[in-house]
Amino acid sequence: MIVLGFDPGTASTGWGVVQQEGNRLRSLGHGCIVTSAKDATHVRLRQIHDQARGLIKRFCPDIVVLEELFVNVNVKTALAVGQAKGVLYLAASDLVESPCEYSPLQIKMAVTGYGRASKIQVQEMTKTILCLPRIPQPDHAADALAVAICHAHHAAAGLPQAPAKPAATQALRGRLGRPR
Repeated sequence: MIVLGFDPGTASTGWGVVQQEGNRLRSLGHGCIVTSAKDATHVRLRQIHDQARGLIKRFCPDIVVLEELFVNVNVKTALAVGQAKGVLYLAASDLVESPCEYSPLQIKMAVTGYGRASKIQVQEMTKTILCLPRIPQPDHAADALAVAICHAHHAAAGLPQAPAKPAATQALRGRLGRPR
């Protein structure tokens, strides 16, 4: 199974590809889709979409997985990340499997075994799991590899996939005090 993971962002979208063969995982590549803040939003989103489609064509993943949006105080940032996620969903729309999302807690648990692991702990374990000579750079690429590892571990364990959830609805429910 080949898993293409994304850490969505408008300025920098990390990507990482992991191949699972039995109980072994190996990295097929990682990097970032970088856009310029000087460009209009629609141009930046087109760049993310086109480069994501290029990665899908290049690596032929079985599934695309994304890090779930962490809704913080900065609503403008959250909306921009949501837009980037939308074009990543569009780029993956021709695949048989629907994209999945994993929360930072799920990713940390799958990669380190500890849901409150630090960023450096996740990066070190990502390096170890994939037998890489050093921590993947940049950070967004390391995060994308970690979400791909998370999915591979869930699939190998026979755990249910984390279907994509509308992040905006979750955020509103959380703010309005309704059960999630």
